[in-house]
Amino acid sequence: MKKSLPVVVSNADTATFDCSFGRGCEGVCCKNGRPSVSAAEQKRIRSVMKRWLPLLRPEARNVIEADGFVSARTKLGQPMVRVAEQWCVFFNKGCVLHGLGAEDGDALLYKPVQCALFPLEPGDDGTWYVRQWELEGEQWDLFCLNPKNTKRKAVEALAPELELAAKVSE
Repeated sequence: MKKSLPVVVSNADTATFDCSFGRGCEGVCCKNGRPSVSAAEQKRIRSVMKRWLPLLRPEARNVIEADGFVSARTKLGQPMVRVAEQWCVFFNKGCVLHGLGAEDGDALLYKPVQCALFPLEPGDDGTWYVRQWELEGEQWDLFCLNPKNTKRKAVEALAPELELAAKVSE
């Protein structure tokens, strides 16, 4: 019996995805990454600040110590995470928030929702879709978004992200 998904994914039957971070990809999705962060997300991130601050790149730590981790720029009505030398301030050979979440039993726990849901995107009709090359006008030519680069079904690879999508859809 086929298990139902926690949200409707319009391209569930055809989408493939396999995060290749550390296996040829060194985190390009975090380059110039400026996700928006809600007040609740900022609070959750600040709650573990003593743990992530020492893990940052020196230039990122300097930016945060001088100006905080959110900027005055906004996206989706929320402030955006700062960038230091072209990389999200939380990136240091991977996402430090992802690493701390994994240590605490949920890799997505501290990440901004926009980052945690990648490559899922909400559609205009209440459904979700997995970003893929040439789908919905996709502009980003990331290796992981090319459906020819893996046969792994996205709905299997993205099980935690789909659960999160269901929560944010409520």
